[in-house]
Amino acid sequence: GYDKLKMFRGVSVAHTLSARKRIRQSEKRNLINRSNKSRMRTSIKKYVKAVESGAENMEVLLKEAVSTIYKTARKGAIAKKQASRRVSRLTLKLNAVKAAKN
Repeated sequence: GYDKLKMFRGVSVAHTLSARKRIRQSEKRNLINRSNKSRMRTSIKKYVKAVESGAENMEVLLKEAVSTIYKTARKGAIAKKQASRRVSRLTLKLNAVKAAKN
């Protein structure tokens, strides 16, 4: 309990209980956000790889990527506008591939 609160990454930082609690909360939030962002980036990479290789499941992977991007935004790990921008760019990739095929 107390010993854990006393030290923050080996350096004594917080003096008040509220500041110590804030550190605990931010560390917890940081782990959650990192996990959500990682999941999002993975789904984006899968989609981009499929687009570059010309796989047939591009639409399915786009749908999954869009879903994870908006989910990440909803959870607060990224901003809404960043989510929209990412979705827009991914959709443009798919449209460019489709246009090239025709």
